[in-house]
Amino acid sequence: MSRYRIAGSALAVLTLAGCGASSGGGGEEPTAAPATTQAAAKDKGPVCVGEAPRDGVHVLRGGGFRLPGGGGVQYAEAEADGTTRKATLREGDRYKSGQRQWTVGPGGQVTVSGHTYTVRQICSYRVVLEPKAAADKASLSAAPKSMEAVGGAADAPLCFTTNPDVLAAAAAGFPAEGKELSLVGNGGVQRFPTGLSLTVSYLDTDTGTAGIAANCAAIPVAAYENVRVGDPVEFAGVLFEVSQLTEQVVRLTRTSA
Repeated sequence: MSRYRIAGSALAVLTLAGCGASSGGGGEEPTAAPATTQAAAKDKGPVCVGEAPRDGVHVLRGGGFRLPGGGGVQYAEAEADGTTRKATLREGDRYKSGQRQWTVGPGGQVTVSGHTYTVRQICSYRVVLEPKAAADKASLSAAPKSMEAVGGAADAPLCFTTNPDVLAAAAAGFPAEGKELSLVGNGGVQRFPTGLSLTVSYLDTDTGTAGIAANCAAIPVAAYENVRVGDPVEFAGVLFEVSQLTEQVVRLTRTSA
C-alpha cells in the first residue's frame, strides 16, 4: 500500500520553484480551491458532450483560465449520470471565497467581466468555451511578443491563448503521439517549454487512483483528482490517457497529435 498527498501550500512553492521567478510582477503563489473529500468512484460518463470548436478556450478540470478583460473562469465540479453531463464553472482564474458560480450544460452561456462565452463542450477533463465577440476571439488568438517562457505571471500570453503557434510549441514539448510521459510521484516538478509545470499531488495504490496538478503563469490550470488507468487528461491542448500507476510514477500515453 502506498499513499501520499502534497499539502497545497507546499505544492504551490514547488510549482513556483519549477517555473522560475516571475519577471512580470505579481510573484504570487498559486491558490487552489480548498480540498474536499472525494470518493474514488469512477466517473459515470459520457466522457464528453457537445462539439469543441478548433479555436475554443479549454478550461481544464480543477483549474482556471485567464480571459480577455481581466476576468477568468474555473472548471470547479463535474456532474455525469451516464447520459448527460454538466459542469460547475466558477468566476475568476484562481479560487477565492465568495466567487460566483454557474451550473451549465452544452449550449449554455456565461458572462465574465462583461464578456460572454458559449459552452460548446463539457468533458470529464475539460470545458470548451467559445467567445461571442470577435474582439475576444482575436485577443485570445493573438501572437505573444515572445515564445520564450520566463516563469511566473509573465508567461500568461503563453498559458492562456488559442494561438496555433503557441499550442504547437506546447505540443512539441511533450513525447510524440503514442509515447509515454512519466511523472515521478515524489513531489518533483516537471517543466515544459511554454511555462507549464506538472506534478503528482498524490498516489494511492490501494484505490488505484492518483492526482495530477498543473500550473502555468502562477495559476493552477488543472487539478485532476482520483484519475485511474484509462482516464483522459489534457495539458496545453494535448490529450493523454493514464496508462499506468505504480508506487513511484504516473505514466500518461499521448493520444492526440
